[in-house]
Amino acid sequence: MRLLKPCVAVATALCSPIQRSDLHKMMSLSARITLSAALVLAIFIALTGVALDRAFHDSAQQARQDRLLGQVYLLIAAAEVAPDGALSVPATLSESKFNLPASGLYAYVLDSQGKTRWQSPSALGIKLPSLSSLKAGQKNFSSNKNQNGESFYIQGFGVRWEAQGKHYPFTFYVIENLSEFNAQMNRYRQSLWIWLGAMTVLLLATQAFILRWGLRPLRKVASELTSIESGKQARLEGAYPAEIKLLTDNLNTLLEHEREQQARYRNALADLAHSLKTPLAVIRAALAPAHPDQLDLTTLEDEVQRINRIVDYQLQRAATSGRSNLMAPVAIKPIVVKLIHSLNKVYHEKSVHADIQIDDDTLFFGDEGDLIEMLGNLLDNAYKWCKKSVQITAENNPAILIIRVEDDGNGIEADHLQRILERGIRADETVPGHGIGLAVVCDIVHTYKGNITISPSLLGGGAISIEFLSTVR
Repeated sequence: MRLLKPCVAVATALCSPIQRSDLHKMMSLSARITLSAALVLAIFIALTGVALDRAFHDSAQQARQDRLLGQVYLLIAAAEVAPDGALSVPATLSESKFNLPASGLYAYVLDSQGKTRWQSPSALGIKLPSLSSLKAGQKNFSSNKNQNGESFYIQGFGVRWEAQGKHYPFTFYVIENLSEFNAQMNRYRQSLWIWLGAMTVLLLATQAFILRWGLRPLRKVASELTSIESGKQARLEGAYPAEIKLLTDNLNTLLEHEREQQARYRNALADLAHSLKTPLAVIRAALAPAHPDQLDLTTLEDEVQRINRIVDYQLQRAATSGRSNLMAPVAIKPIVVKLIHSLNKVYHEKSVHADIQIDDDTLFFGDEGDLIEMLGNLLDNAYKWCKKSVQITAENNPAILIIRVEDDGNGIEADHLQRILERGIRADETVPGHGIGLAVVCDIVHTYKGNITISPSLLGGGAISIEFLSTVR
């Protein structure tokens, strides 16, 4: 079908990894979402890692600063100043690292001139950054490097010691090597990025699963369209989410519309051939009169014009949706008179008596071509099966139009009453015909939302009635 290939292409482009278009390679929707989400996730994880690293670094640094300041206070509490300004510090301090050489934690006391008045045993032989005196009450925390490039945290605090009325300024320093701190940060960063990497993999896997699950209806649409194209199924049968159901419903409507249109084209050819049968028979009868000088040129011209109208009508009917948009009133009796005049020539050997019981103001609201097609087929069927008499009646009441065609033939067997309305079915296979006429009538009647019924006739044969509600106007 013409609609299936573009439908399959659209649905497959939504689901397949890569879909080639006529102009360029197009990344699938699934790949676009995956790539975009992975990029956003990578940026988010990277920013999260940086933020956590910075937060932990600042927190750890602040903890070190508070710890070093606490050591300064303990050092000040342990120190003593003599009246002559001599500073004494206990040989053993509460913080054991001050007593261990190269322990990484060092203490210094400077005087106002910046000279070292005391240093912890741990500082012996250690090259530390240069230090300077601070004013009383001044605190200073910094990081610095020594001559060897080693990094240190330095916490200083200036004090003014009073002894017997004299004041002696000192600056207490506690210095810590950053190697332990840096090692701690490296361990934290390694652990942080391992966990963030694992979380990224988990989130990507979850995202891939959710994406695959979320796009499964689209893959199902593509699969069903492929099955439809290969003839394995006729329509989309799956249950789809509300967001896709509108798409699948529209696709089903398009598929049904195309099938109906193809069926109309096929039927139109058969209907056209069937519709031309009567005027061609009239022309044949007019071209073979009993006497050559009785050639009926007027009849020939009328039938040729009728053939033109039939061809135009059938082509229009095949190309449209089936129901005429033109709903103008059409007088029924003049059309019946013309049709009977033509049929009398086709079936002249039967000498059929046609009884027309139709008022001049009885109207059909619809397309004139549809009315001619229906009445032509009904009357041709009656003429074919009758013995001598055919009766056609039409009446309007406030709610309904009823057209009834009867004959005095042998009637229709009960098991054939409904089957003869099917295309290609004939009541008697021994009688020439195609089994199309009544099927055409049935199609047109249903187009106008009417009804068609078959019943025994008071004349002895069959009676076919068609009914149209007044709402067709």
